[in-house]
Amino acid sequence: MATNQEEVPLTVLMVPLPAQGHLNQLLHLSRLIAARDIPVHYVAGEAHIRQAQTRLHGWDPSSSPSVHFHHLPTPPFTNPPPNPNSPIKFPAHLIPSLVSSMHLRQPVFELAQRLAPTTRRLAVLYDSSLPYVVQDVPTLPNAAAYCFHSIAAFSVYSFHWEYTGKTTKLKNESSFIEQVPSAEGCFPPEFAEVMQFQHNLPKISSGDIYNTSRVIEATYLDLLANEKSTGTGNIWAVGPFNPVSVSESKQFEEREACLKWLDVQSLNSVILVSFGSTCSLSDDQISEIAEGLEKSGQRFIWVIRDADRGNIFEGDVRRAPLPEMYEERVRERGLILRDWAPQLTILGHKATGGFLTHCGWNSCMESISMGVPMVAWPMHSDQPRNAVLMTKVLGIGVEAVEWAHRDRVVPSGAVESAVKRLMASEEGVEIRKRAEELGDAVRKSVLQGGISVKEMDSFIAHITKSD
Repeated sequence: MATNQEEVPLTVLMVPLPAQGHLNQLLHLSRLIAARDIPVHYVAGEAHIRQAQTRLHGWDPSSSPSVHFHHLPTPPFTNPPPNPNSPIKFPAHLIPSLVSSMHLRQPVFELAQRLAPTTRRLAVLYDSSLPYVVQDVPTLPNAAAYCFHSIAAFSVYSFHWEYTGKTTKLKNESSFIEQVPSAEGCFPPEFAEVMQFQHNLPKISSGDIYNTSRVIEATYLDLLANEKSTGTGNIWAVGPFNPVSVSESKQFEEREACLKWLDVQSLNSVILVSFGSTCSLSDDQISEIAEGLEKSGQRFIWVIRDADRGNIFEGDVRRAPLPEMYEERVRERGLILRDWAPQLTILGHKATGGFLTHCGWNSCMESISMGVPMVAWPMHSDQPRNAVLMTKVLGIGVEAVEWAHRDRVVPSGAVESAVKRLMASEEGVEIRKRAEELGDAVRKSVLQGGISVKEMDSFIAHITKSD
């Protein structure tokens, strides 16, 4: 390869899946890598880059000039609203956006071709749900592709164990894998078809990156590293990607209303209730949650918003109704938010003592990082497995509902019981203690000399080396 006066040792190209939890994680990782003076190029359609930038919490946008955004062309896609009454809670309405993003293959390769002559090594980090888009990368002599997993190592290994016929004998801590529910009800057939098509493609990854920490998942990372059929054996757990502390400095001078409300609440007295960006609840279920929170007597912030569309900037947004006079009745101890909320900042607030969550991996990692225990209410995808990890393996949460009953409306009494179990019981005190201890360990892991820093050092060294 001809040398170039502007050549740099390493350049990284990020290829995220166009869904909030995936966009967010790779943008956080982009900033972590860029902080090491490595140029990072982040690609997506225009609307999805705008979405990622608009919703990023915990970072100063001006602090990472080495992150370069590329709006790449994708075909138009239908933008249907989410269906809160679907028997499978997976956001099937996002599939047109995913299929449209499959057309990024040529634009991504053309960008990689332009970047390759400017750098000694080009590392392309792609979402595990988009291997088709980066199939051409290995044809560049100084480029390599690395698979980013947006879900827990526990979940990745449990899916592998299930799909290979459960033939591996599990023992000790790994035996928790046997307690995870099957994949039935987690994905609709049309999504499974797209994933099966990509699973059958040639394996081009030179290694696997996880948004987790060995402090959290060492057992399952080691299982994956030793299971050659799941990858190359090159595995790096470089998480958490999100900041592990929330600044109270100048940038938060004009604090959002929810943070001002938290400022006057007692330590660990508030439970955050949020079901993420891909879950839609029926009107009946929202009514039961409302009653359960009210009867629990606990202070709460409840984020009530519909699941994202494929393009969040187009189309009407459903405004789910609450029981009559509800907000007036709970005004003294409850706050209702109907827009995007600064989840990481809320979790990092001293008044927040619990999190009722759908168990999306982003939310789990943010809650763990802040030492906040959880009420687990999984909806789809990897979430039932994450719930097992949180409640049974790590012991930092309680179940709101059994996955076997996912097709039923969860009654208000079950919501009330789960919230009180976490927020107002001796068991909850012990769970919070474990969550705080794990949070402390995770925060130490990202300090100089910590295990996550060492993993990142190892990853950067690997992708920088010449063949």
